[in-house]
Amino acid sequence: MTLPEVDPKRLEAEWAADKDVLASLAANGDRAEIVRLVDVSFRGDEDALERLEDDAETLGFSFIEREEDEDGEISSFLGIEQSVEADAIRALTLKCLQIELLYDVEYDGWGCTAETGLKN
Repeated sequence: MTLPEVDPKRLEAEWAADKDVLASLAANGDRAEIVRLVDVSFRGDEDALERLEDDAETLGFSFIEREEDEDGEISSFLGIEQSVEADAIRALTLKCLQIELLYDVEYDGWGCTAETGLKN
């Protein structure tokens, strides 16, 4: 599957937000090199999200869940096991922006828990 080109300005805007999240994780003692589940979310209509969910594995993700908010907007959450090192997150964001274009959905960001490497 060939993924489409992304507007560089859009990628840079997302990357600016990503750097804030990475800084917050680091401030909470996160060790970015630790592989963990990173979830990404996409908003869209039922058909577009269903196509994306059906193709999640092919794209390197697992389907986590679908949620509907109080306004009736539907989101699909996908997961991927990876580190949150800067280059890995930048590559993930690029891929998600490509998915956004390919599936006519709206990328809504990523999240994960901080991993300190310490046992709780």
